[in-house]
Amino acid sequence: MLNLTENQETFSKQVPKNLLANVLYFIVNVIIGLFLVPFFIDSLGVASYALVPLATSLTGYVNLVVQSLNTSVSRYLTIDLQKKEFEQANITFNTALFGTLGIILLILPFVALISYYAPSFFDIPTSQENAARILFLGVISSFLLRAWGSNFGVSLFAYNRLDLQNLINAVNILVQVGLIILFFKLYSPSLVFIGLAYLIGAAVAFILTIIFSRKINPHLKVNIKDFRSSKVNEITGMGGWVIINQIGSLLFLQIDLIVVNKLFGAIAGGEYSVVLTWSMMLRTIAGMLVGVLTPVILTYYAKGRIDELINISKSTVKLTGLAMALPIGYICGFAPQLLSIWVGPEFAKLSLLMVLMLSHLVINLPVMPLFAINVAYNKVRIPGIVTFFMGIGNFLLAVMIPYITGWNYYGVALAGTIMLTLKNAFFTPWYATRVLGISRTTFVNSILPGIFAMVMTAGASRLVANYLQISGLTSLLICGITLTMIYLCSIWTFIIENEERKIIQTFLPLSKNNWFKKMSIIKAFIEGLL
Repeated sequence: MLNLTENQETFSKQVPKNLLANVLYFIVNVIIGLFLVPFFIDSLGVASYALVPLATSLTGYVNLVVQSLNTSVSRYLTIDLQKKEFEQANITFNTALFGTLGIILLILPFVALISYYAPSFFDIPTSQENAARILFLGVISSFLLRAWGSNFGVSLFAYNRLDLQNLINAVNILVQVGLIILFFKLYSPSLVFIGLAYLIGAAVAFILTIIFSRKINPHLKVNIKDFRSSKVNEITGMGGWVIINQIGSLLFLQIDLIVVNKLFGAIAGGEYSVVLTWSMMLRTIAGMLVGVLTPVILTYYAKGRIDELINISKSTVKLTGLAMALPIGYICGFAPQLLSIWVGPEFAKLSLLMVLMLSHLVINLPVMPLFAINVAYNKVRIPGIVTFFMGIGNFLLAVMIPYITGWNYYGVALAGTIMLTLKNAFFTPWYATRVLGISRTTFVNSILPGIFAMVMTAGASRLVANYLQISGLTSLLICGITLTMIYLCSIWTFIIENEERKIIQTFLPLSKNNWFKKMSIIKAFIEGLL
């Protein structure tokens, strides 16, 4: 159970608010994501729609250095603030702020070149070349602006105000979507307006980040005199290996869309992007769950409470796996029906691709909390090297498997499944146990319940889909709600242990605890019957 004493009581009480904010932000993300894909396909066509996620994927490469340094800054600044070393915190903050500004100014010319030559590199319809240039420029620039603003957002992270971070993110996405719809209705559907909407949304989010940061943490002041070149070495010493890690991660998570576009064309890229939407959505869910615990893990480390850090990490891996098993199993089981209802019957053919791209996530998403352990202990060099080389292996496989087998973009998806699962099923949990000095099988054992739960959920969903007529959204939702209720009762009764129930209760407002007492009574009743 979370147990942050002393002046950390407020920190602990913030956890339920953060989870609620994460859930609300996720709901907004899901609704908008599910709405936008068919909206873009109907307005722009499959080939032009494919350019939107393609442009977004490129931001990962352009934003690579800045985000990696922010990971390092988050670690040092959180520890400084938790120890109330405000002078040192200001040095860390201003060094990062002006250092990343310099990096962004150096990157901007490359952003312009990437945007201008995008039609020469990617398969883009001839009539959309100039619009694509503006789309790439607007989307990439918006991410750079958000990245620089995240230096201010580190204060929200350090004080565990993830609810405010999610509010900023929600405003960003709502402004984007609102402007896209407005521009499309007032003028005509165009990639140009998407790039412009992204940039305006980022500007609004940037302003809000500064306002909230000043309110939550008045100790930090923007002052170029606090820039320290010696601090740059300290931050980049860790950040450099985080960059290597991020490059490898991008070769896992973002390279597939580029490979599909280059090898099979814009239409194939559009079809692949439809399924990729669900993969990114599931990653968002996992990030939402894990993100609530990351500040807690760093705080435990700063306070020297290692036993509690280990216990919360083990439980988080297991609970994240069980939480992800439900949506992954449900989506895989109902894949043909889901695609037909969502974007049209002609896309039901992508159901096998959906199963291939999503099923392995029940292994690869629960290990996300372990990355925070590496950051807390500043043990990022070896994970960075391993991720980098396995990312290169993923890229090579993504090109070779389709060429050898003729499996088209199924081969690209298979490459990602193989390499990412090898890394996260073996290396990631093993390395975390090495850092902590505990049994090598600790986190592997925590992953297994989620795998079992996902297989059972997918099998049950497939049986229901085969024997019942699922012809509309209503019947699909009824099946989903029924399966969810059965699933929650089952794992609460047979899989989740008492200590894990206590952890779950700390994530929810106290008024919800009566529900858990009722669930405990139901569990006792069922066990009595058995």
